[in-house]
Amino acid sequence: MTLPHIGFIGIGLMGEAMTLRLRALGYEVTVWNREASRLGTVVAAGAIPAASPAQVAQSADIVMLCVLDDAAVAHCTQGPEGLATQPACRARLVIDFSTISPDTTRTLAQFVSAQADMQWLDAPVSGGPEAARNGQLTIMVGGRAQDFQQAQTVLDALGSQVTHMGPSGAGQTAKIINQAIVGAGFVLMSEAALLAEASGIDAARLPACLQGGFADSTLLQKVYPRIHARAFDPPIGYARQLSKDMDAVAAFANALQCELPLVKAAAQRFAQYVDAGAAMADSASIIRLYESEAAARQAGGAP
Repeated sequence: MTLPHIGFIGIGLMGEAMTLRLRALGYEVTVWNREASRLGTVVAAGAIPAASPAQVAQSADIVMLCVLDDAAVAHCTQGPEGLATQPACRARLVIDFSTISPDTTRTLAQFVSAQADMQWLDAPVSGGPEAARNGQLTIMVGGRAQDFQQAQTVLDALGSQVTHMGPSGAGQTAKIINQAIVGAGFVLMSEAALLAEASGIDAARLPACLQGGFADSTLLQKVYPRIHARAFDPPIGYARQLSKDMDAVAAFANALQCELPLVKAAAQRFAQYVDAGAAMADSASIIRLYESEAAARQAGGAP
């Protein structure tokens, strides 16, 4: 079977890991990133650098994106050298792994269809760079069923759990709910670690102690140990990204007139942490916000 030529736009933590996975499986991959300095690792693995998103779309059968936010996806799609701005595009399918709003997704899907006769799948991911490198991502997909079927082989190469959730925007809606759980969970794991450490028990044994009970989860087994060990370098996900996602959860809930006080509180915690200068810190390091507030209280200053 001839593998499709992949174009990948956005070589950050996740984009780099996914591109390396695709190259290891034998896919030809053309790449573009706003900061070209990020391309070194994937080019060394055989990826082909492009000068613009438009050039990526002219080179590839399927274009993938994994960029920061709604504005970045829109720029890479509709901007002066966007992937759908050239009349002679080779690519017929766009798969967006970014986390953006369902409304933006539907707008961009309509744009690429009308402008360049391309179809769009929103396919946000969860799992982090290690899962991406190992093809173990969880991928939530929205879009037409026939486009999902066309993309399933390459999606299965990247994810161990790939689910078509419905029409355009459905994948992003599932990701919003995922991020509500993740963001609130990171805050909860930090508070659990602080409580365990203050209590005098062996806090490192808590995940093993609670395994199999109602409190057990991937967060407890994988995130809590990193928080307890303060093992945050190198980051596997940036606080600014999760803060942005939590704001999107709050906005989505507000539009649906859903009152979510726990999610709102977690979003405020991440906003405070980012505002304190931790934008590029690991998301799990949110416990440092609690520690800095405690230090300020002990020093007699404002929390």
